Amino acid sequence: MSIPAIELKGITKKFGNIVANEDVCLEVQRGEILAILGENGSGKTTLMNMISGIYFPDEGHIFIDGKEVMIRSPKDAFKYKIGMIHQHFKLIDVFSATENIILGINDGKKYNLKTASQQVRDITERYGFSIDPNKKIYDMSVSEKQTVEIIKVLYRGADILILDEPTAVLTPQETGKLFSVLRRMKEDGKSIIIITHKLHEVLAISDRVSVLRKGKYIGTVNTSETNENELTEMMVGKKVSLNIDRPDPDPKDRLIVEHLNYTDFMGRRVLDDITFTARGGEILGIAGIAGSGQRELLESISGLQRLDSGSITYLDPDSDEQVNLRDKTPTEIRNLGVRLSFVPEDRLGMGLVGNMDIVDNMMLRSYRKGKAPFLNRRDPKELADNIISSLEVVTPGANTPVRRLSGGNVQKVLVGREISLNPKVLMAAYPVRGLDINSSYMIYNLLTKQKLNGVAVIFVGEDLDVLIELCDRIMVINSGRITGILDGRTAKKEEIGLLMTKTDFVRGEQSNG
Repeated sequence: MSIPAIELKGITKKFGNIVANEDVCLEVQRGEILAILGENGSGKTTLMNMISGIYFPDEGHIFIDGKEVMIRSPKDAFKYKIGMIHQHFKLIDVFSATENIILGINDGKKYNLKTASQQVRDITERYGFSIDPNKKIYDMSVSEKQTVEIIKVLYRGADILILDEPTAVLTPQETGKLFSVLRRMKEDGKSIIIITHKLHEVLAISDRVSVLRKGKYIGTVNTSETNENELTEMMVGKKVSLNIDRPDPDPKDRLIVEHLNYTDFMGRRVLDDITFTARGGEILGIAGIAGSGQRELLESISGLQRLDSGSITYLDPDSDEQVNLRDKTPTEIRNLGVRLSFVPEDRLGMGLVGNMDIVDNMMLRSYRKGKAPFLNRRDPKELADNIISSLEVVTPGANTPVRRLSGGNVQKVLVGREISLNPKVLMAAYPVRGLDINSSYMIYNLLTKQKLNGVAVIFVGEDLDVLIELCDRIMVINSGRITGILDGRTAKKEEIGLLMTKTDFVRGEQSNG
């Protein structure tokens, strides 16, 4: 076999007593796409951060084209033609694509935007990107921003590209375009490493798959010689059922939303005549490109947004009383027993307090109920221990600050806390974003259990395969409008993808048959 483009030998990285990577060995060839798989906290991103110069290994060696190198900073990584495209983009909104791409380059030459724009166009034509070099970042879609990030590292001459969850917020059509670009890069001799949790995408794009488990290297297999079940077993160490259980619903109307309109402070119409019904005993999925109004819709139902017009009617299952939620504050909505539980997109920004431990984060939802001058820590402690046990949260204990947990384990704490409230309506926005397949299936089963208990579950997701398998109905939103409501049992991925980019307005309930 030829000399690898990059080879890791015995890489170990510790953070205090936590071993993030232990004696990891793997290699990537020229003109190859290697997928890195592993559960949350298995050390995938830490390993890639060492290749890209963000961390420095405690032990081990890194070789580029057979020669040992020392990568102490991202600048060193670029010197060895390594570029990493992070999950959270690092772009300046008011700058154009070209300005962002050349920002920070110090090659001793005077900046020339016209020349740089032409070089950007040359890169886009070579690999089949679709981007306007002069377009401002604030005018771009998520996929366009990602394109700018990829071109940024190519412009700097990267031959080894690392992509962290590159398809997390892309439509199927955008994912297909990205994969076409990656295949052209591979043909051009680039080495590409992809971190992803989507097994069907791993099988579609990669040449080989390397698996990490609890910081250790488990093995590498040829993609053509494996399948989803084998890869899952390598990741988890045991057989995992990959079938989401979807019992037939016994729905009863729980939430009737009619003609919602909402304009933000910039005068932009974010929600445009939204009409739908959420039913108890059913999971209603919401699909849409990021920023299409999903978050504002859930916040409006929760009482967190001041709407221009429309009605939100809650049908109390205990008294059959109809309650207009638009007149209520968020606290009043919760006190009504409506329990609109909201798992936000920003886990540590909106959902949890990073410096508090798991027990204190449990108390954030219940401290007002205290009847004594001192807070009761016993019940929250039991709840924290129960969530840690049932959701297999990887943590030294319930008194560990939440910020020290991996992103996936933070997510489990947040989702577990929301579900423990026994809501009548459970709204979950991206509850499995960044979770490995085993953890994701735990969350899907929890949501299904809520559905069987008669809860109206509203699930905002980005993986269309999951929406189709999990949800009873799927409502598609594009630019604040409902473009269709489909039966989850008969919906096709391509059909949802087209509705996500469709511009014709279709009132939701009409398209529900």
